[in-house]
Amino acid sequence: MPKLGVNIDHVATLRQARKIDYPDPIRAAIICQSAGADSIVCHLREDRRHIQDCDLYKLKRVLGIKLNLEMAASREIIDIAIDAKPDQVTFVPEKRMELTTEGGLDVCSGRRRIAKALRKMQKAGIEVSFFIDPDARQIRASKEAGASMIELHTGRYAEAGSKREVKKEFLALKKSASLAREMGLKVFAGHGLHYTNTAPLRRIKEIEEYNIGHSIIARAIFTGIRKAVLEMKELVK
Repeated sequence: MPKLGVNIDHVATLRQARKIDYPDPIRAAIICQSAGADSIVCHLREDRRHIQDCDLYKLKRVLGIKLNLEMAASREIIDIAIDAKPDQVTFVPEKRMELTTEGGLDVCSGRRRIAKALRKMQKAGIEVSFFIDPDARQIRASKEAGASMIELHTGRYAEAGSKREVKKEFLALKKSASLAREMGLKVFAGHGLHYTNTAPLRRIKEIEEYNIGHSIIARAIFTGIRKAVLEMKELVK
């Protein structure tokens, strides 16, 4: 049965909008864990726009499930990851001005640098995944760089505007997942997945884990906001 990793970055985004101490992404992670999440995902960006260093260390301390750290393969973040020791890191591309991760990691062009970072993580006892586009060249390059798992970038599938485009991107994901499994790689998937477009991907049996964040946090606003208003109403009476 596929597993679910819940990304809590956007709880921290809301907190950082005011530079205060709530909402607490650590509390959110614990609730996700109690609701059955199989792992917690967070992205410690170089610009620290949401998750902060202290969040990473707290998450590692309190969680009883896998902690998956998304990160750029930069020296600063590598050093922090080695010190914090999440269960897994996922190397992702990172641009300062992007709203969110815009595409997969280009392992083909940066193979030597990425492979070096991977070896450092493995030496520290941390599993490594590469977040890549559903592209045969990137899958082969990931295997050659030493990866044992990949996360397929589902952004183009999620953003497809017509049934024809959806089918095209679905088949690209299916073909890539099959190739990766044939090469002995574990296959995860994520980015842009929500409550409508996730279910069809279950037909791709090679996908072992889905990493989803924004849509879950967005849904939580509406599934929980009534109770929050009622509780505040009682307080102000």
